[in-house]
Amino acid sequence: MGKAMSMVARKANRFNVENRAHRVLEREKPTPAPKYESNLRDMERTLELDPKFVDKLNTKDAGLDTRLKDVYVTSQDQFIQRVLERQEATAKEERPLPLERTTPEDFEYGYMEPTRTSQGRCTLRQALQFINNHQLDPEEWTAKKIATEYKIKESHVDNILYYFKTFSVYIPDQKYKDKMLTQSKPKLIQDKPV
Repeated sequence: MGKAMSMVARKANRFNVENRAHRVLEREKPTPAPKYESNLRDMERTLELDPKFVDKLNTKDAGLDTRLKDVYVTSQDQFIQRVLERQEATAKEERPLPLERTTPEDFEYGYMEPTRTSQGRCTLRQALQFINNHQLDPEEWTAKKIATEYKIKESHVDNILYYFKTFSVYIPDQKYKDKMLTQSKPKLIQDKPV
């Protein structure tokens, strides 16, 4: 339905286009866009100061035109010349092909880790390490100990330990798998309301 309506609308828009275009072109002046009040006030002020202002705008000033033709710019910049010289030098060089054709290995966490960190910050590896240590032994690895070791504010460490955890994988034994499934089925049957 939409395609048929668009075809009809297109034909209606294109009907008698040439005559309508000629009518628009034959008009003396197109209707100007409405002006804002502030623009009208500015125009009135300029006309009060100089009544011939509109005539000056519409006439071509020969003096300005000749001065504009006399102006020309010369560039003393050596940048383009240096770029061209560099391109010629690289074109002349016969660089050898790389000997190692293997792709470089990806970084462990997807980005290159910094070699040193500023005080109050830690790398992703360090954060995972102290989160894991805290999960394994929270009495030994307290937030205070982690804050002093990594030089981070204790409140930040508390927030990190509260909001972030590492995954722990639980793989059940195969011999208990059948028992676990059979034990859970009766519970589901009993828990259902009648």
